[in-house]
Amino acid sequence: MVDLSECGAVSPGHNRHGQGSGNNGKKTSKKSRTRRGKRGRRRRNKKNNRNNKTPPPYFPPEAEEGNIEYKLKLVNPTQYRFEHLATQLKWRLQEGRGEAVYQIGVEDNGLLVGLTEADMKASLKTLKRMAEKVGADITLLREREVDYDLDRNTRKIAEVLVRKVPDDQQFLDLRVAVLGNVDSGKSTLLGVLTQGELDNGRGRARLNLFRHLHEIQTGRTSSISFEILGFNSKGEVVNYSESRTAEEICESSSKMITFIDLAGHHKYLKTTIFGLTSYCPDFAMLVVSANTGIAGTTREHLGLAMALKVPIFIVVSKVDLCSRGTVERTVRQLERVLKQPGCNKVPMVVLNPDDAVTAAQQFTQSACITPIFTLSSVSGESLDLLKVFLNILPPLSNSKEQEELMQQLTEFQVDEIYSVPDVGTVVGGTLYSGVCREGERLVVGPTDEGRFLRLKVGSIQRNRSACRVLRAGQAATLALGSFDRSLLRKVRGHMTHRVRSFYSIQGMVMVSPKMNPTICCQFEAAIVLLFHAKTFRRGSQVTVHVGNVRQTATVECLHGKDELRTGERAVVRFRFIKHPEYLRLGAKLLFREGVTKGIGHVTRLLPPSQNHDQNQSHDQNLQEL
Repeated sequence: MVDLSECGAVSPGHNRHGQGSGNNGKKTSKKSRTRRGKRGRRRRNKKNNRNNKTPPPYFPPEAEEGNIEYKLKLVNPTQYRFEHLATQLKWRLQEGRGEAVYQIGVEDNGLLVGLTEADMKASLKTLKRMAEKVGADITLLREREVDYDLDRNTRKIAEVLVRKVPDDQQFLDLRVAVLGNVDSGKSTLLGVLTQGELDNGRGRARLNLFRHLHEIQTGRTSSISFEILGFNSKGEVVNYSESRTAEEICESSSKMITFIDLAGHHKYLKTTIFGLTSYCPDFAMLVVSANTGIAGTTREHLGLAMALKVPIFIVVSKVDLCSRGTVERTVRQLERVLKQPGCNKVPMVVLNPDDAVTAAQQFTQSACITPIFTLSSVSGESLDLLKVFLNILPPLSNSKEQEELMQQLTEFQVDEIYSVPDVGTVVGGTLYSGVCREGERLVVGPTDEGRFLRLKVGSIQRNRSACRVLRAGQAATLALGSFDRSLLRKVRGHMTHRVRSFYSIQGMVMVSPKMNPTICCQFEAAIVLLFHAKTFRRGSQVTVHVGNVRQTATVECLHGKDELRTGERAVVRFRFIKHPEYLRLGAKLLFREGVTKGIGHVTRLLPPSQNHDQNQSHDQNLQEL
């Protein structure tokens, strides 16, 4: 056995001063070294903490385009600098279609520096002067402390919403489709938001939204109705509680939320799909009852919105009817569904105003964020959080995209036709592209015979308020004067207290004569079969939804395949069985028949001459057989 002391090493039984201590000394020496090592690390960590600041938080770097502007501070600018800042604000407002968000106390690279209380007060005062110069108002959304400085001074950053006062009724208009199972509280929630009064627990708030007697009797929506909620330039709610008419709401509002109330019962599913495809909603609000959870058509409505790529947020209603545990169980159930591979969403439960602001901003920036609100239409719990969210919610398209659409030829999608006393024929719908003015001459069609008819636009109204110019993406009603409405398609008639009668129109458009519109009986689409009980093959018949077109079509052929199963893709040729339709290349397509469902987009339109030739050859083949 080798003696380590003979090799010049210190024996385990000796300390570093050469004093032996045996086995006890061995343990004591190890412990003392451990203690000294820990004390040394503590002293070094304290020294490093004193010398190094906490890494500062960052925002993403400022983008040159868009409506978000970073400003470190706006303290006592010169007149030349002030004019430059006002011009810059005007640009940001234009990018946000009348809205801009200023982050005060943030550098252009996104570093959160923060300002002292005096500098922040001066900066907000300057921003208010800038807003007044361009005809806008400011609203302080939130302030946050930034504390990582050595001197421990409290510094803050501020997030400010700048909203322009509208000119000539050109307010920002966002359309929100309201989805959810029957009896989930959709119409009641809309009644509370738009009327400004809480519900009595027995459905009083929803009575003004119903169009028909049977809806009032059953409490169930069977048709599509529209309700409006406004926000003025200061971010305050404008609804029927302070305004007697829709015209007054429009005049006082800088931003308008148009709710499209859709049916929840499964037997009205085709009406719900028509509302999603025809009225082009910007967002979808899925209402889920807290006491029943995900039931009925909830999953189907969620799937429809996702298939059409409509951003969706969720409202859990009726929290006053159940315990907090039941509400949390419903929220967890929703979170599980949203996180499934088919959805791939990131749920974000909104609990306070700060969460509502963050949710509104991230909702449009990231397609996977799904805000969840829990509220009550009876007690009013958390109802203000939803209003904050809707107030800040930015539009999906920026000014550049809208300008590109406005440069195209006029195309107005007709959804309904009215007969109004002393006015005549009135059509309602959405302007897909171009600009429409009073007195403009357009052609409308196709009729059942496939023709387009000439007409002249009389007056224009948006949300029952007069408007001289209609721009791409805006919904409106157009008066056609003495135009004979019997020449147009009509599908279903109704009687209401507002107009003598109106008809739901399917597949009709009003376009510029320069467009030379064409129609087709057959078209091809790249599709994904979402579900089919067996196989999808030639000869199958499905109901096709493309925009405001809804018609039964037959599968003529599947390119490269004999049949399709659930989850498979293919290019399919469809043929309408009744009459030709007007379609656009690239338009989203949804088809269904029973439990069969699929989505896709139009890739090719076959002209009528080619349709006729193919039909003749198809008939000859049948005769030969």
